Amino acid sequence: MSSAGYPESVRRLIDAFAAMPGIGRRGAERLAFHVLRQSPEEALALARAVEEVKRKVKHCSICWSLADADPCPICADVRRDAATVLVVEQPKDLLALERTGLYRGVYHVLLGRLDPLAGVGIDAITLDTLLARLDHPQRNARGTAVTEIILGLNPDLEGDTTALWIAREAGERGVRSTRLARGLPSGSQLEFANPAVLGDALKGRTSL
Repeated sequence: MSSAGYPESVRRLIDAFAAMPGIGRRGAERLAFHVLRQSPEEALALARAVEEVKRKVKHCSICWSLADADPCPICADVRRDAATVLVVEQPKDLLALERTGLYRGVYHVLLGRLDPLAGVGIDAITLDTLLARLDHPQRNARGTAVTEIILGLNPDLEGDTTALWIAREAGERGVRSTRLARGLPSGSQLEFANPAVLGDALKGRTSL
């Protein structure tokens, strides 16, 4: 959809929204007109929020999670078990696990996973920083030596490939590797489960 008839500033705003993932040209126009309908105070509050998040939010130098302090609150928390590191792909995965309130270790965010077909290799994600935490305790949260890596990557081909690579590297360093349990989600039906899920469910079965 062309925006040639709009003022230049409106076209730039539409272009900015359209460049965001998951937003097409029509959706970008709707967002731009929403901003135009807002009061100056509301629109400027949005602009300040964008400016502030870009100015203040950084990646933690230890775990690569998003935070406005370095180290992040989790890495700095003396109540967390810094010897146990749960590896996830993205900050949103960390947040999902934190919402359970069940995990009391620390994290490492890869910011992706190995995907050779898409050109994502070891240097494209934060694997080097993870290995540095294993090799040098001073690089880990509160200078603690890592004794266990928990692999919390997505259960697909790329996630499993990345998990195997990490497990091999951790094993060579004498660090124990485990992974999050997998199985049948509550409320699901066996006929719709894929073989990998069923296999994990069988291996991870428990007593009643």
